[in-house]
Amino acid sequence: MGSNREFDIVLLGPTGYSGKLCVQHIVQNFPTNLKWALAGRSLQKIEGVAQEAKQLNPDRTEPALLAVQLTQAELNPLALRTKLIINCVGPYQLYSSPVVEACARNGTHYVDITGETPWIKQMVEKYHETAKSNGAIIIPSVGMESAPADMLTWAVVKEVREKFSCHTRHVACAIDEIKSSGASGGTLATILAAFESFSLKDLSSSMKPFALAASPPPPPKDLPSEPIMDRVLGVRSVRDMGILVNSPSSFADITIVHRSSTLMPEFYGPRFYFRQFLRVRNTFIGIVFHYGLMIGMALLALAPVRWLLKKLIFAPGQGPRMEDSRNDRVQYRAIATPDQTPETGKRVLGVLRYEGTMYRMTGMLVAEAAWSS
Repeated sequence: MGSNREFDIVLLGPTGYSGKLCVQHIVQNFPTNLKWALAGRSLQKIEGVAQEAKQLNPDRTEPALLAVQLTQAELNPLALRTKLIINCVGPYQLYSSPVVEACARNGTHYVDITGETPWIKQMVEKYHETAKSNGAIIIPSVGMESAPADMLTWAVVKEVREKFSCHTRHVACAIDEIKSSGASGGTLATILAAFESFSLKDLSSSMKPFALAASPPPPPKDLPSEPIMDRVLGVRSVRDMGILVNSPSSFADITIVHRSSTLMPEFYGPRFYFRQFLRVRNTFIGIVFHYGLMIGMALLALAPVRWLLKKLIFAPGQGPRMEDSRNDRVQYRAIATPDQTPETGKRVLGVLRYEGTMYRMTGMLVAEAAWSS
């Protein structure tokens, strides 16, 4: 990518709940000479966000403010003006395909905070080769889904390589502790939109562990199967991790981690596989949670249920108040098993903890990913 582009970063969608938090992180932590811009469909709303940001750090260079519609006619020139786009416009399956296309075609780096695996699958199939040929780095899901699980897995795999001089066979990851003040309107709208935008067949296909795997190499063929009661009840006991149940974020996190592993098979190893869970206090709570999640997903397939939920949830752009999120936190634990024959019983434990709202963490993660790119 040429170094003569006008902006280092353009943040698309700064007026959303997560977008505002991303702006705040940039304003408070990035170099004051950053060349950046805020872009969106309503210039008036963007001006309001810019004024709030100026109060946080009056000394930094103010961002340019750009009105842009999500069409190729306006996105292509925008992509050519910047080195990277942070995209916070969701639901992504409704609005953001043209943004990915513009970045892929114009050699512009791209990061976002989606957790919409069916949409990511479409974008990989359509634009991976185009982006590769034009030198564009396209990284989706750099938020709560799925950066923490992906980073922690990379860290424990790295430790296995350094300590045992071998590949990793398996990583079991769990959300070990979580306290959240609730989901934003954008998150809830995205979940509802997924059931309206994709068929049940597409949704089911995107939930397969290797749905986003790079090709080649093929997924490992010798994956161990879970005991039938674990599958029926949705609960299992894992050594040093406790009682675990499938996490709601596992559908996104598992596919992203396996995409990373298949893009870098020389690092993770040809037999690597990953599982993601949520720790619960006991088996009974785990069973109730598992079946509650399954029933909830089944109900979301019904149009009247989605209609009712739209009347009750936060509107997009809204979410929990920051003062209600002061005690929010999340902790991940991951255990990596080396791919050794015979098995030695040695393993690597990793922990990732964040104190604060998950949405502020999302804003931090995607902003830092943009700066690193």
